[in-house]
Amino acid sequence: MFNFFHKDRVLSDFSDLETDVHSHLVPGIDDGSASMKQSLSLINNLRDLGFKKIVTTPHSDNDLYRNTNEKITKAFSLLKEQVEKANIDIEIEVAAEYYIDFEFQKRLANEKLLTFGSKYLLFELPFYNKPQVFEEIVFKMQTLAYKPVLAHPERYTFWNNNLKNYHDLKDRGILLQININSLVGGYSAQAKKMAEKLIVNNMVDFIGSDTHNQHHIELLKKSLKNKYLVDLINKKSLLNKTV
Repeated sequence: MFNFFHKDRVLSDFSDLETDVHSHLVPGIDDGSASMKQSLSLINNLRDLGFKKIVTTPHSDNDLYRNTNEKITKAFSLLKEQVEKANIDIEIEVAAEYYIDFEFQKRLANEKLLTFGSKYLLFELPFYNKPQVFEEIVFKMQTLAYKPVLAHPERYTFWNNNLKNYHDLKDRGILLQININSLVGGYSAQAKKMAEKLIVNNMVDFIGSDTHNQHHIELLKKSLKNKYLVDLINKKSLLNKTV
């Protein structure tokens, strides 16, 4: 354990990570940025923090945020146009963060879903109970050649008291994307603890900012001094650079 952490305990920025794979920057379509002005400010901040590319991932579910692929891509095209007009030097793409429920099964069967990289499909679950169809849906994703990426696994209360639950996920071929801000207590003490355990046990495939607002930017700045994040990025095992 004493050799786990690298001597370099501080990151200057996120340039070694290159790509942020989880954020909510398309204005006005979910609980993230509320306006184009706010989106451009947040994107500027992420660029200043060293990110070279952003994959922004609006929520898509069948309750609060009924964002179809068409709605997402249309809103994103307006955002990208403004980013280019503002001369913000960063690459930006769009995917989605899909909420897994019974309705999602229909979409999975009938739609071409929004992915990033080589068909990485970002999805999330209810925070307090695992859907009965979870295993079935993951299997279906894989049969359709999607690569399932579970967003913020450290935050699910029905799993985050036992590391074995995450070994089971990895055994199913599910990639894990932890939120950077979990490491600085941005959500809960238990989420922080599990994020640390996942890093120590080499189980993290992607990390993301999950930026919704300026508060998340301030937490990202704070995280640059976090010893777990420093070690994770310095190990150069993350897939962020590949997308």
